[in-house]
Amino acid sequence: MTFTTLRTLALLTFGASGAAAQVVATAGTNPQQVALLRWYGANQATTIANGGFCSPNGLAFDGTNIWSANWCNGYVSKIRANDGSVLGIFQVYTSQGGPTGVVFDGANIWVPNAFDNNIRKLRATDGISVGVYNVGTHPQGVAFDGTNIWVANENSNNVTKLKASDGSLVGTYAVGVNPVGVAFDGTNMWVSNRGGNNVTKLKAADGSLVGTYNVGTQPIRLAFDGNNIWVANFSTNNVTKLRASDGALLGTFPVGAGPYSMAFDGSSMWVSNFTAGTVTKLRVADGATMGTFTVGNGPEDVAFDGANIWVGNFFGSTLSKL
Repeated sequence: MTFTTLRTLALLTFGASGAAAQVVATAGTNPQQVALLRWYGANQATTIANGGFCSPNGLAFDGTNIWSANWCNGYVSKIRANDGSVLGIFQVYTSQGGPTGVVFDGANIWVPNAFDNNIRKLRATDGISVGVYNVGTHPQGVAFDGTNIWVANENSNNVTKLKASDGSLVGTYAVGVNPVGVAFDGTNMWVSNRGGNNVTKLKAADGSLVGTYNVGTQPIRLAFDGNNIWVANFSTNNVTKLRASDGALLGTFPVGAGPYSMAFDGSSMWVSNFTAGTVTKLRVADGATMGTFTVGNGPEDVAFDGANIWVGNFFGSTLSKL
């Protein structure tokens, strides 16, 4: 997101690069209004290409850099968040590609691979592989609970829990049909079951079932806003908001066509609309639409870096920065 502000009889317009171009105020400018220093959304999107991107479908922020999992070439790309510079492109799989997600554990990057039925651990500082661990069949979404890595195994109808320190297996837990997304709420793990049109809530401590809750059709990814779980329902073009404490339905809100993934920026939920080629911004308090922004072709995963929203465009093989 880029913003513009009026400042002391001059209009400073900030572009995607951050450079400022000064335009002298016209005779009709009201100095008292100018002095209010109000901020106005500019909705300028930057497209980042040539970073080894090949159908990016997983994004994560490590505190400084954005990591992109690239489905069709088996690589992950490391991008400096503040300027979009490509810092490295690392091969994670030697077969026909298939990385489906990426998560940061505070020191390492974890990348599941759908074709190899495993997950690779990379050192975030230099991208060096430090381990490969078997999980279920066709792993998809991945999450970190502060101690363990959780992987949703789409064709096994379960999730795998691995100790982040050494990749050892902690447990495997049954969920619904075709699990593809997983999110942590601070106490529990939430899993979206694409084939069952519901989500499963598990205790993170032991994997025991807490509950199963109906949502929309073909739920894909989930996000936690500090109080509630949000679910992107691909085939009903909406998102479901559930109270994390008890799974109560708090609302269903329309977005664009083919909602896929989400990211929370502290006050708003950003939803990628795969079919529409847009991102919808929703106010988390009431689900009101705050804006719709055009990105690349086939936007899938979304990440927030503390200042900007990043979107991986699957068909465009680019990243968008808002």
